[in-house]
Amino acid sequence: MKSLTIVMLAVCLASTPISCASGQSLWQDGTNYIGDDRPSRVGDIVMVEVDERTDTEDEAKTETTKEGGANVSEGTGILDFIKGLSLTSSTTSTGDGSSERSYRTRAKVTCVVTEVLPNGNLVIEGTRDLQTHGETLKMRFRGAIRPQDVDGDNTISSERVANVDLIVDGKGTLTRLQKPGILTQILQAIF
Repeated sequence: MKSLTIVMLAVCLASTPISCASGQSLWQDGTNYIGDDRPSRVGDIVMVEVDERTDTEDEAKTETTKEGGANVSEGTGILDFIKGLSLTSSTTSTGDGSSERSYRTRAKVTCVVTEVLPNGNLVIEGTRDLQTHGETLKMRFRGAIRPQDVDGDNTISSERVANVDLIVDGKGTLTRLQKPGILTQILQAIF
């Protein structure tokens, strides 16, 4: 009986597929777990947190005064029929003007590295389009950054970007309503 059990066990083992145990490593080739993944080459992506505020105030004051005069005495000789002529002129001009503006732009713009400068700094550029209620806002951001200023989550504040070129342009109902009319634009160009 013992021999029959051994033979049956051998047949069972021979008929079951044998699978080899294999282990997988936690280490992946090409992965640098202690390195820094900050942007360093063309095509890398950087998130820029735009928070720009501009407050301007202009004031001007002008005062001018001009006086002039002319006198002609009575004619003599053959011109004695001309009566005395006297001209006087006085001009005073005063002007005041002031202007106050405040702008604020807050957004997050994903930018792409477009150029690596010789000193290692990076030129980044990105656009963002937003459409809401018939209004289209287009934001374009361009500037130069130092890779070491980029945070660990791959973001940088717009305050740390050099040579910023930020353009925000709108098209739609609100933009048309805020734009002065043709006649106003012509008068502003002339005066």
